Amino acid sequence: MVSLPHPSVLHGAVNAPCLCCRKGKDQFDNLEKHTQWGIDVLEKYIKFVKERTEIELSYAKQLRNLSKKYQPKKNSKEEEEYRYTSTRAFLATLNEMNDYAGQHEVISENMTSLITAELTRYVQELKQERKSHFHDGRKAQQHIETCWKQLEASKRRFERDCKEADRAQQYFEKMDADINVTKADVEKARQQAQLRHQMAEDSKAEYSSTLQKFNSEQHEHYYTHIPNIFQKIQEMEERRIVRIGESMKTFAEVDRQVIPIIGKCLDEITKAAESVDHKNDSQMVIEAFKSGFEPPGDVDFEDFTQPMKRTVSESSLSNSRGDGKSEPKFGSKSKGKLWPFIKKNKPPPPPPASASPSAVPNGPQSPKQQKEPLSHRFNEFMTSKPKIHCFRSLKRGLSLKLGAGPEDFSNLPPEQRRKKLQQKVDELNRDIQKEMDSRDALTKMKDVYIKNPQMGDAASVDHRLAELGQNIEKLRLEVQKFEGWLAEVEGRLPARPEQPRRQSGVYEVQNPSGVNSCAQDRESPDGSYTEEQSQETEMKVPATDFDDEFDDEEPLPTIGTCKALYTFEGQNEGTISVAEGEMLYVIEEDKGDGWTRIRRNEDEEGYVPTSYVEVYLDKNAKDVHKPLQKISE
Repeated sequence: MVSLPHPSVLHGAVNAPCLCCRKGKDQFDNLEKHTQWGIDVLEKYIKFVKERTEIELSYAKQLRNLSKKYQPKKNSKEEEEYRYTSTRAFLATLNEMNDYAGQHEVISENMTSLITAELTRYVQELKQERKSHFHDGRKAQQHIETCWKQLEASKRRFERDCKEADRAQQYFEKMDADINVTKADVEKARQQAQLRHQMAEDSKAEYSSTLQKFNSEQHEHYYTHIPNIFQKIQEMEERRIVRIGESMKTFAEVDRQVIPIIGKCLDEITKAAESVDHKNDSQMVIEAFKSGFEPPGDVDFEDFTQPMKRTVSESSLSNSRGDGKSEPKFGSKSKGKLWPFIKKNKPPPPPPASASPSAVPNGPQSPKQQKEPLSHRFNEFMTSKPKIHCFRSLKRGLSLKLGAGPEDFSNLPPEQRRKKLQQKVDELNRDIQKEMDSRDALTKMKDVYIKNPQMGDAASVDHRLAELGQNIEKLRLEVQKFEGWLAEVEGRLPARPEQPRRQSGVYEVQNPSGVNSCAQDRESPDGSYTEEQSQETEMKVPATDFDDEFDDEEPLPTIGTCKALYTFEGQNEGTISVAEGEMLYVIEEDKGDGWTRIRRNEDEEGYVPTSYVEVYLDKNAKDVHKPLQKISE
């Protein structure tokens, strides 16, 4: 008889893995939730950085708009106001704010490229890796569950065969004890019992083999596959944590990299504020508004206690003058209005007791004139040339109030007139230069058409060239006219400290000998001038100098030097690459667009960002070949 262990003995050992499988599945669920939470945190941080970049861009845009809003408009009155140190400091502040806004744009660009784009790509890779790991885990779980089901089936089959063998053994023993049963039936029962026992042995062997295989698979599962998967998930999670930490560090480094440039902008604003010179601004206001008139002299005492000797003609004249009210009214008006503008003050003589206050400001001052007949003084007033000029001045002032101004600015005080004429001359010279540049360009175009007829008709530009020539000739005549008036005014003004006045570079004006006398003759008591001219201004126009000036295009002169604070790679057209610490020449200042034009040598020049260089302006620097070594020293 074969004794078999009861299947219930192995039941506890076999049921134990089922609980472990369920626990392992629970751990995978927890890890899956945690890793998904980690990815959500990463995506939340990406969203945070993206919103930060949008804020930086919006802030930079608002700063640029603010700077542009308060920039002076070209060819406007505001641009003239920026000659004062305080307004220039404000303009420098606006330019630096423009550079300051650029640094915030740099922050946004760097955060987008170094953090947002990199983390977005990493999140996609992380999701794929996480999916792969949990797929391997679920596959291992399914495999161990399949092995467990096979073991359960083998165990149930072994249990069933054992029970069948037990029943067959009991039946054989019963048949063997019964004396009424034939020997053949007993033999048949014995064979049946042996067959059942053999089947039970086979089931036992199969169950044992399946159990051994399951235990091996279970050991491999819990000690090799699952730990490896958990290890990979752990490494993935640690990489995610490290990556988000590095991104936070980069977040701070991006800000820290622009701090020196932002500090430089703030330093420049402070430097501009310290350059404000109240004395200089006050002096500029004085120079801008001074009239050039001499202050009036002392007012003489008018003694009304002396008796006046009247003749019959004087009495009749006094009566007739008393009836008319227009002339005394004019006289009092001219006295009150024209008196403060007279260069050489000549106070009026004491009037007679019965005369109205219509004394002439430019009347004689000698005591004898007080006893002259009033009719004689009246005739002198009506026939005196300076008085006629006073009438013309009043007429001119009325026309100015109505909006009609003279072309030669003779309505202005001498100093103001000189400045206006100089501005007009400079403006005309700039127009001449523009017209000549256009003519040169058309001439070159015509030469190209002549050499290459297929590109265009050379005769098509002749009409335009003729128009430009006529415009240039008209502008030259205008320059001659205004420079004549300018020479006249400068000859009349008192001696001033020698100041360099920019000439036209095209004409040399000679002041005729009769200018001073003509100017004095034209001057009226209120500082205005009549339209009369004693003679024409003589001009000399050396055409050879004019042609030589525009034949050769000279390089722009240097206005200072600069030192590169940072390395700049000039990849765009018009820019130039510089290395940190390199000394170069400055040939054009920043015009408000954030770029400065520099030169390395005669063949290399271009633009660099103003915030990348430190500029040292030199007003006397005109030599384009000045050694940089001496400048840096």
